[in-house]
Amino acid sequence: MFDFFSPVMDWVQTTLGMPLWVAAIGLVVALTLIVDLVSWVVIWRVGPLLEKTSNRWADILIKALRRPLRLWIWLMGATLCLTVVRYHWDIEWAEGHLAQARAVITLLLLAWAGLRAVKLLEKRLVFPPGGHRAKSMDADTASAVSKILGAIVVVIIGLLILSSLGVSPSGVAAFGGAGGLIIGFAAKDMLANFLGGLMIHLDKPFRVGDWIKSPDRDIEGVVEDIGWRLTRIRTFASRPIYIPNSAFSNLVLENPSRMWNRRLFETIRLRYTDIERVTGIVKAIRSMLDAHDDVDANEQILVYFQSYGEHALELIVYAFAKTTDWAEFQTMKQDILLRVYDIVREHEARLALPASELHIAGPVALTDETNRDNVQDDADNDSDAGSENTDDDVQHEASDNTHSRAAPDREAPYTSSRQRSRNAGRGEVNDASQDHDQESDA
Repeated sequence: MFDFFSPVMDWVQTTLGMPLWVAAIGLVVALTLIVDLVSWVVIWRVGPLLEKTSNRWADILIKALRRPLRLWIWLMGATLCLTVVRYHWDIEWAEGHLAQARAVITLLLLAWAGLRAVKLLEKRLVFPPGGHRAKSMDADTASAVSKILGAIVVVIIGLLILSSLGVSPSGVAAFGGAGGLIIGFAAKDMLANFLGGLMIHLDKPFRVGDWIKSPDRDIEGVVEDIGWRLTRIRTFASRPIYIPNSAFSNLVLENPSRMWNRRLFETIRLRYTDIERVTGIVKAIRSMLDAHDDVDANEQILVYFQSYGEHALELIVYAFAKTTDWAEFQTMKQDILLRVYDIVREHEARLALPASELHIAGPVALTDETNRDNVQDDADNDSDAGSENTDDDVQHEASDNTHSRAAPDREAPYTSSRQRSRNAGRGEVNDASQDHDQESDA
């Protein structure tokens, strides 16, 4: 191998006085450096030229080979240096291992270049070159295509590496039959997630950037990434949620990002005293919605008196906005609700609030006759206490009259405690007078 460079190495040995194997290693390093510089100049000059051609795939191969090729050149130079060392020290067993190492390194770098080409292909599918007639592909489909191609590259390179290491294809097939079954049971969750991710890419219930939520579970946010095993969702609290792809096969998902309109559904409550004005208010609100610039006239618009509520008359306002943006919808909703309030006030009505009426019985009014009876009762009590020799007939007659007048006072609900005590005293005096009258008659 080194016979072609033997004159150069002999000159180096005689001139510089270094050993032959050291001169060979130096020569290999110099050649590796020269090849690396040439490849760098060629690739970096050819790449921009290929980008200007009509073929949109040629420059992808050049860009994918830049780093793997330079690394391959230096690794091959390193293996050549090891070969020089093997010849110098006569290491026989290293010959076969160095050949396998060169094959494995080449295959691994080819896999790296292939995966880089797949990534560049994904970007080119989504963003075709300017001025090119090719149509752009959506990001999810391009991602699915790149992942499938990447898996194919990895499988093919893996089989080639096994073959270079001396593993027969029949052994690989046998391992794939019996051992694959065991691995399938052990990695069933991973396989389920892989198939779940594939179904997401094929069925496309949601894409990256969509706002999704699940009524079954507390999941709501914006999809950031759809991987082969996990899907990352960013909640509105800026927290990431990582969901296994297999879980989506059992979830009911809602994708609000694909809605056409946002719905306005409000209940307006009026007082029961404004029932005669309901018809005019309903017509005015309907006319306002028909003329509103942000309300979609092609969708259904409903304004009706719905029911007699517990505290108010209930009207429904049902319409759809032209926009799907949440902030714009809130602005439209605010404007409509304020206009509804103005319409209610224009019709001399009021919005209702939950309220209750409490009826309290008023106090009993005292007439002039009752006041005179009370004054007379006080005078009778004083006269009874001051004179003990008063005529019994006159006293009995006065007591009878007082007792008859005091009866209504005892029935009054708001009679004071002092008044009730005086009435009780007069009752005892009247009872004694009646007994005395009965004895006189006898």
